[in-house]
Amino acid sequence: MLEFAFIANSILLGIGLAMDAFSVSVANGLNDANMKKSGKIKIAGTFAFFQFIMPLIGWFLVTRIAEKFEKFQKFIPWIALFLLLFIGIDMIIEGIKNSEENKDDTKLPKGEHSLSSDKAKNNSEESSDSVQKKEALALGFMTLMLQGIATSIDALSVGFTISDYGFKPALLCSLIIAVVTFIICIIGLRIGIHFGTKLSKKAAILGGSILIFIGLEIFIKGIFL
Repeated sequence: MLEFAFIANSILLGIGLAMDAFSVSVANGLNDANMKKSGKIKIAGTFAFFQFIMPLIGWFLVTRIAEKFEKFQKFIPWIALFLLLFIGIDMIIEGIKNSEENKDDTKLPKGEHSLSSDKAKNNSEESSDSVQKKEALALGFMTLMLQGIATSIDALSVGFTISDYGFKPALLCSLIIAVVTFIICIIGLRIGIHFGTKLSKKAAILGGSILIFIGLEIFIKGIFL
């Protein structure tokens, strides 16, 4: 009975902690409607890793240097806000640039369209490569690391929740949180990809706006609530 309660509490804790990562996963899916399976696993795995490691770090800090950790806690909302604002604004700027480029293409006179048709065909592969490079940049290693830290840094506070656990129970709790996070993020990515396909060029702007909203939500919750 006690083990069931422990697992149930860990799952609920994982669901609560994964909500920010879920929202960011939706934003990432919006930003890359053609995401491959490997990309989904990479993103969900990154979030799961950080949601696994942060509670353990929090547990260690609380059980070893609790006083210093309490002082650091007040900076957590500011760090999350800065990271998500940085990524979100960058996504919006890229989305606006892409929208403007498409508008410029549609404004070309008919003569120019016919003269540039051969050039457009020749450059189609280059355009495709350019889009892929932009997507790779948006979901690159550093961006994923920043997203992972921003969405999981509040999980350091879970150290207080599991501070009475021994190392093995704390490790198991963190593993359950990671598994729950991975599943929820995969769902978020699929939702984002589905709507990203429909929204097309506006998806990156919407995804960046979501990241900014999440950053503000974490900040307000951490500072005022």
